[in-house]
Amino acid sequence: MKMLFDWVEQRTGVRKLTHEALFENVPGGSRWRYVWGSTLTFGLAVQFITGIFLWMGYSPSAQTAWESVNYIQNEMYGGWLLRGIHHYTAQAMTVLLVLHLMQVLIDGAYKAPREVNFWFGLLLLQLVLALSLTGYLLPWDQKGYWATKVATSILGITPVVGGSLQRIVIGGADYGHHTLTRFFALHAGVLPGAVIALVVGHIYLFRRHGITAKEPKRKPDAAFWPDQVLKDAVACLAVLATVLFLILRQRMFSASGELGAELGAPADPSEPYSAARPDWYFLFLFQLLKLKVFAGSGEIWGAIIIPSLVMLVIFLMPFLGKWKLGHRFNLGFISCVLAGAGLLTYLAVAEDAKNSNYQLAVKSADREAERVKALAHSPMGIPSSGAVTLLRNDALTQGPKLFAKNCASCHRFDGSDGTGQPVKDPQLASDLKGFGSRAWLTGLLDPERISTTNYFGGTKFKDGKMSKFVKKEVAHYTPEQKEQLQKVIAAVSAEAQLKSQLGVDQQEAAMIGEGRTLLRETMKCTDCHQFQVKDQDAFAPDLTGYGSKAWLTRFLTNPGHADFYGDRNDRMPAFGEKQILSSAEIGLLADWLRGEWYDPGDKKSEE
Repeated sequence: MKMLFDWVEQRTGVRKLTHEALFENVPGGSRWRYVWGSTLTFGLAVQFITGIFLWMGYSPSAQTAWESVNYIQNEMYGGWLLRGIHHYTAQAMTVLLVLHLMQVLIDGAYKAPREVNFWFGLLLLQLVLALSLTGYLLPWDQKGYWATKVATSILGITPVVGGSLQRIVIGGADYGHHTLTRFFALHAGVLPGAVIALVVGHIYLFRRHGITAKEPKRKPDAAFWPDQVLKDAVACLAVLATVLFLILRQRMFSASGELGAELGAPADPSEPYSAARPDWYFLFLFQLLKLKVFAGSGEIWGAIIIPSLVMLVIFLMPFLGKWKLGHRFNLGFISCVLAGAGLLTYLAVAEDAKNSNYQLAVKSADREAERVKALAHSPMGIPSSGAVTLLRNDALTQGPKLFAKNCASCHRFDGSDGTGQPVKDPQLASDLKGFGSRAWLTGLLDPERISTTNYFGGTKFKDGKMSKFVKKEVAHYTPEQKEQLQKVIAAVSAEAQLKSQLGVDQQEAAMIGEGRTLLRETMKCTDCHQFQVKDQDAFAPDLTGYGSKAWLTRFLTNPGHADFYGDRNDRMPAFGEKQILSSAEIGLLADWLRGEWYDPGDKKSEE
């Protein structure tokens, strides 16, 4: 073994290099304040290693990026841990960089002859932030897409070159596939290469000039090994423990919490994202730009000029430190900058906590993120068109949005606009939650409820023939007639073939058959409605297939059709014929109103 070691030493000189690295002189002995450089080196090593393994499972294109990250997160063995370490170590490095900068400034390690090394450190700080910004987009989810769009739009306000610079970064006139590939090239190639070069130069200059000890020295000089190495190792373990805690924290406090880094719904440029925010280390700039003084044309001051001036002052600190009070000025300046950034970050978080619209947007984004994961793991899986189409074609996701936009000005769904939001406009038409169900039809034929706003109360049918029939005749039904009415209600409701009551309809098939006979022969329903037989004299909505997917689709397409309300239609638009909604959107709205969508807990929806 000794011969092998001697052979390696003769060819490489590794023993000498190791001795120089481990037995470097530490003025004043080991100190905890010296650990930040080592923790940053450790963090960079972790990022490079985890980044390479993530690269093996990542596919950088607009139709495969989210899908591959979803695979890493939810399918790859240990992928959630790998991605979590990469994500949270990047965030920890931002904190470590600030701590290292403060230690350098406090110890005066930026003064001659260490100016160049100080500038290398500043460039590394900006490169790490650039890595965070470019990496934010790579999952190609809604959060990353819209936050990056906001961040890169700042380039557009740069004087003279802003527009050209923005087009170069995003790869064209709009954000898309080329934006993603350029950010990936920067994140996985250009920026890491620049970081490696600067780190090598930084360490070389650090070794050349040695450690700047804080005066007065408390202990005599000592070698780097073993005391300082031990402190550095403990600090690196503390960083790793913090990262692991951040990865596991949600599952530690909630059984349903997500492990690892967050993954939102796939990026969809057609869907505005009100929950878009930059990551926490850029929140201060986001909050700064919200101040009135920077509104409009003043935005360039908050986004470009002031940050540039701050960086210029920090860059000039080695020269400013030569003045009699220069060192104190530098410490005071950086303290004010960090305090201001901290205050702005706090204000941004506090405002968002009180902003009900933002909180609702976050909840909506979380629901969509969970929904798309369920759809991606359904038997149908992710289509060739990409995961973004899963939500676009999902009734549970799109139905409430379509209802809120096109129906909620008159109708309600469980008293809201469909998304759970209250509606300021007065209710002019029925509440459609449970439309076509036995409970909904029972309310319609209730003398006490038919003229309320949940049914005909806001329409011209409030005092129409149907309302008069229910109030004058149904109100005085005998117990036997009421029993017959319930059978008729069951028969009409069965026409809808609602998934929610399919089992009951199958069990009570005999009663439903009796109800159909009563509807045609005994009750007065066919005086106005047609049912299973064409009736040219009928002027009320056709009860054949009432509430079914086909019936509801035709009704939404044109409620003024002769099979529905005809000329008696009360203000309801012909969504299909007027091309207000596409046939696909009408289908999604109809499915949502009927409660039909993929449910991972429902075996029938998986068949």
